[in-house]
Amino acid sequence: MTDVLSSPATQAPAAAAPLKVAAIQQAYQGNKSATLAHTEQLIRQAAEQQAELVCLQELHAGPYFCQHQDAGLFDLAEPLDGETAQRLGQLAYELNIVIVGSVFERRAKGIYHNTAIVFDRSRELAGFYRKMHIPDDPGFYEKYYFIPGDADPGFAPIETSVGKLGVLVCWDQWYPEAARLMALADADILIYPTAIGWEPEEQPAENDRQKEAWITVQRGHAVANNLPVVAINRVAHEADPSGVTSGIDFWGNSFICGGQGEFLAHANHQQEAVLIADIDLSRTEQLRRIWPYFRDRRIDAYQDLQQRYRKR
Repeated sequence: MTDVLSSPATQAPAAAAPLKVAAIQQAYQGNKSATLAHTEQLIRQAAEQQAELVCLQELHAGPYFCQHQDAGLFDLAEPLDGETAQRLGQLAYELNIVIVGSVFERRAKGIYHNTAIVFDRSRELAGFYRKMHIPDDPGFYEKYYFIPGDADPGFAPIETSVGKLGVLVCWDQWYPEAARLMALADADILIYPTAIGWEPEEQPAENDRQKEAWITVQRGHAVANNLPVVAINRVAHEADPSGVTSGIDFWGNSFICGGQGEFLAHANHQQEAVLIADIDLSRTEQLRRIWPYFRDRRIDAYQDLQQRYRKR
């Protein structure tokens, strides 16, 4: 009797053990010391639940200070080996986990970045990513504080023991080009530390449309690149120290989704959360065999993407 084998075209790649990922959604605690202590507590909770990769929100060590322009706030910046990095590195080493954190980086005199930092089971920095897309809107005056990242290449995954992490930051999450370039560089997962919220006086219907757009565009990046996505946002109200606006109600809604955009874990808009989900990184290969976007890309016809605007 002849054995019947599955066609190579229908065979799924061998599944590896799932990666347990945590996304920590938290509120600012009033000062840096208290906030870092609270972050540590939440990281330990994630580690107790066997998370191997723990992802923190944008600028998690302090307030979202970009609501107004104040030269004195540059004093909040720290180097890549500053207090925040040292505390995260120690936790990564002690708990034997990978941590994605965030700092307001002082790179040199007058040069500051919004920077994601990664520690791989070690006190030593495994890699970093400097935010590329910098907004400048009422309540989000980031161009005053941050210079866009200038690494070459700008969109490069950070290699770790749990995979290649395609770390992007907040405003980057609206751009399909950033997600695609990370995918083309062989990222295993897309990670978006974030600080985004509502204006308290805005109409509820508009608030809901904005939140749903934010969720949908990132799930779209997951689908278009067959990659899991981790989006980590702040939660709770933060006042505008200048008094010009009513502050920001950060809308939370952190989530983890799979490579077809399916929710694996999803927080609400009101409470802190330690989201935990198992991610099967081997699914990317399987999905790209079924949905061959990368095969069918018309790379010969995309030259105009390098133009600011193209009018026929």
